[in-house]
Amino acid sequence: MSAPAIVANKAIKRAASDDNSRLLILTMGDPAGIGPDISAEAWARRIDEDLPPFVVVGDAGLIETRAKALGLAVPVVQVQSPKEASRIFSNALGVLHQDLPGDVVPGRPNRAAATGAINAIEEAVRHVQSGEARAIVTNPINKKQLYEAGFPYPGHTEFLGALAASSDKSSAPIMMLVSNELKVVPATIHIPLNDVASALSRALISQIIISTAQGLKRCFGVCEPRIAVAGLNPHAGEDGAMGSEEIDVIAPAIKDARAMGLDVTGPHAADTLFSAQSRTTYDAAVAMYHDQALIPIKTLAFETAVNLTMGLPFVRTSPDHGTAYAIAGSGQASALSLIEAIKLADRVADRQMATPA
Repeated sequence: MSAPAIVANKAIKRAASDDNSRLLILTMGDPAGIGPDISAEAWARRIDEDLPPFVVVGDAGLIETRAKALGLAVPVVQVQSPKEASRIFSNALGVLHQDLPGDVVPGRPNRAAATGAINAIEEAVRHVQSGEARAIVTNPINKKQLYEAGFPYPGHTEFLGALAASSDKSSAPIMMLVSNELKVVPATIHIPLNDVASALSRALISQIIISTAQGLKRCFGVCEPRIAVAGLNPHAGEDGAMGSEEIDVIAPAIKDARAMGLDVTGPHAADTLFSAQSRTTYDAAVAMYHDQALIPIKTLAFETAVNLTMGLPFVRTSPDHGTAYAIAGSGQASALSLIEAIKLADRVADRQMATPA
């Protein structure tokens, strides 16, 4: 079969599924970053990548302007509902328009636009909670700009947890970084390194392990998850010679998880836990802090790793990178991580609909 015929068949297949049951909702993220760039590029690659239909929440004019500047043939249409975006997805990118205050220049953070980024997240959550969209994919935000605008949450994950709590008081979101090479969950996320040791507790780590096991089962169909837990200190504390957290906190949490029948090992020295050989012994690793988790996965899969938030009453993914101001509007930004985030959100939503909790 010739290449054009394959593309045509993909278009027919995806067009047939352009309905609300498959629709995802994307937030534009920081408008001065690469979110508008990669959102437009993802739509332009919708057929080759066989992407499900999606709608973007953000400034329609900005996305259209950025797409034209990048030489992307992306017809942008303001829509009044996700359903309308789903109907036109084969031929145009639907945008639930939100005006942004002031001018936005690629690569120049605009504090006034931070409010627009926050509003886009809130609107996306409303649509997924109402059933108008099946999952959320968030583009990167600038936390510093949000903090200066009065944003009281450390990041996306915590904000989504607060928004979800209005409908699900039991939600306790955690972040899993996902790639073909590695799945890893940080026990603490957006806090200074100096605060990590005091933030760790037996109960917290035990719950993270349990949530990781549940996420592997529900999101990836791993029937008997194997989980490896990293230590906090060099050499996992060297039996107390380099720190006591492994003995006092981490090992007891692992014991609690094992008592529940979970297959958990550790605490492991983090400097060997992520080697190719070690990765064959577990399905996911639990790290103690942000960089301990993100450095290995970004080294292994910088352009394709995805952030999956577990513990929410809806599916949320995001690219595993930041706003990339330095290349915003230049055409150099890669949409691969966003495309993988869209695909993962689609797969996880499918699985959760087929096997509800």
